[in-house]
Amino acid sequence: MVSCCCGTCDLLRDPPTVNWSAWRSSLLVVCRCHADPTTSSDDAGGAIVSTRTDTSPHGSERFKRSLGRIEIFFIGFGAMIGFGWITSTSTWLNDAGMLGAAIAFVIGGAIMGLVGLVYAELVAAMPLAGGEHNYLMRGFGPRLAFIGSWGIIGGYISVAAFEAVAIPRTVAYIVPDVYTIPLWGVAGSQVYLVWALIGTVTSIVLTALNIRGIKAASLLQSSVIIFLVVMAFALVGLSLFEGDTTNAEPLFTDSAGLLAVLVVVPFFFVGFDVIPQSAEEVKVPPHKVGRLVIVSVAMATAFYVAIIVTTGLALPASEMQDFDLVTAEAMAALSGEFWGNLVVAGGLAGLLTSWNAFLIGASRLMWAMANSGMLPAWFAKLHPQHKTPVNALLFIGAICAVAPFFGEVMMGWLVDSSSVSIVITYLLVSAVFIVLRRREPEMDRPLRVGGRSAGGGIAVGVAAVITTACLLALYVPGMPAMLDVQPYVILGLWWLLGVVFLVRVPGGVAPGEDAEERLLERLAERRSSVS
Repeated sequence: MVSCCCGTCDLLRDPPTVNWSAWRSSLLVVCRCHADPTTSSDDAGGAIVSTRTDTSPHGSERFKRSLGRIEIFFIGFGAMIGFGWITSTSTWLNDAGMLGAAIAFVIGGAIMGLVGLVYAELVAAMPLAGGEHNYLMRGFGPRLAFIGSWGIIGGYISVAAFEAVAIPRTVAYIVPDVYTIPLWGVAGSQVYLVWALIGTVTSIVLTALNIRGIKAASLLQSSVIIFLVVMAFALVGLSLFEGDTTNAEPLFTDSAGLLAVLVVVPFFFVGFDVIPQSAEEVKVPPHKVGRLVIVSVAMATAFYVAIIVTTGLALPASEMQDFDLVTAEAMAALSGEFWGNLVVAGGLAGLLTSWNAFLIGASRLMWAMANSGMLPAWFAKLHPQHKTPVNALLFIGAICAVAPFFGEVMMGWLVDSSSVSIVITYLLVSAVFIVLRRREPEMDRPLRVGGRSAGGGIAVGVAAVITTACLLALYVPGMPAMLDVQPYVILGLWWLLGVVFLVRVPGGVAPGEDAEERLLERLAERRSSVS
């Protein structure tokens, strides 16, 4: 029985004033007559919910609402831009041609747009930290919620670690002397101490910034994104005036090349889903948060297509194969060193925005899973002053700090392995969208995809399920776009670790609005029986 502070009211049997989703993991609801300054009013249901950390097995501290509309948009958009566009463009152009690569990103953007529509409705209906964790818990129950959450956490951490390896590679373009004090080799890639320490120190600084609060992190995000967008417009204008269309030939290679580009698109688009992760930290109406998800996907699609066209017009793809920072060196060859350095600065900007956003997203999701009892309670700790998930941030920051010591070859492995986990989560979220539409048609949906027509929203959900399932099938061994062995090993190790936690999640907890509370009760019963 879940009781009020008096211990007399059965709130599961008589819940008219309790909004379960508003207080998530707290198992103690304080009666109005016993409210004290440590409690706060539940706006949705009228109950007063304890915020004292000693009243719940996993803590019920909440985040500070400090982000505006522009700040949360820049977090989502910046997460998707990242750094990959500065190193991977030549691979896209050689695999598919300029037109083929652009088509692959438009198709991928459309698929991500469908998933974005699904997320937009769900985050508006359930504006809670942890995003997909909450949607899957309500629609599918704890075990599938764990699988979906674990998949996207793997994607987030992989991208953050990718950025930790990418930043010394970018700095080396400007200061080649960082390749000093050789340590060891990994898969033929030499690791240097000074080079690796650049990534490690940056990891420490960004982690510390995020611990200090999301507002400080968002200020960095906003200023850097503005520079990145201005740089992109400048590059497009330059390539249109000085580029040569003959450099883009052949415009299209073949369908296999298009598929090879398409399978990596999820990695480069992951990030719009960071917006739902920080839903409890925004000062924006829920329906507007949902719209920002859609706008961020559209903007990222336009950015990637612009970079592909810009680089394709600058130099023939065959001449870029030996380049390190492809887009930068192509623009330097076209118009001089200044433009190459400008692109490098843009790459550093994108790297920081993506890295910063995924620290935010992964830490909030780990916090949500720990609050549900799926991960150790250590991850549920919030900083006493800044109200940030400090332990989750320290854990992710430690992984990022170590990643550079595996060398540059790690970058490609992380891209390939994380894409699979990301698509698994997108498939589950698309499916739960349909389930909740059918099971809970009267759920409050401030932003309703398809308008008042039930069929329109279901059609979007079905399309998202089909497209993400087809995308997932491309990763199956034996398919034309199958991955190398190393990414499959990383993928297998991540999910093997996930199974260790998954088997501890109790079965028999049905999905529903109060699924998380019933899961916590079951876990509490298990602990009491053991003791």
